[in-house]
Amino acid sequence: MPQSAIVDDVFYALSNTTRRKVLEQLFSGPASVSELAAPFDMKLPSFVQHLSLLEKSRLVRSKKEGRVRTYEIAPEMFKIAEDWLTERRQLWESRLDRFDEYVKKLKESKS
Repeated sequence: MPQSAIVDDVFYALSNTTRRKVLEQLFSGPASVSELAAPFDMKLPSFVQHLSLLEKSRLVRSKKEGRVRTYEIAPEMFKIAEDWLTERRQLWESRLDRFDEYVKKLKESKS
């Protein structure tokens, strides 16, 4: 899968409040589907769709033991989002630095 498609999947998964709240829960440690679904006022099939999307984007992984499916954070994909944001920040910082230099030169030339 091309890098841009991976980044798209990660940010699409992060774009939803429910999925972000699930991730926040999972940062405390692995949890079962029922534990993750408890704070949300939605039917289980709808909630499981959110979990499926998080798993498809590889932000979480699951394992099934008996009848219980447990989810946990997959930290590798968060690095992809962090790297993408870092690149954008560096780009804009560079642009703003150049703009600052330009403004300083304009001020100096008017003095």
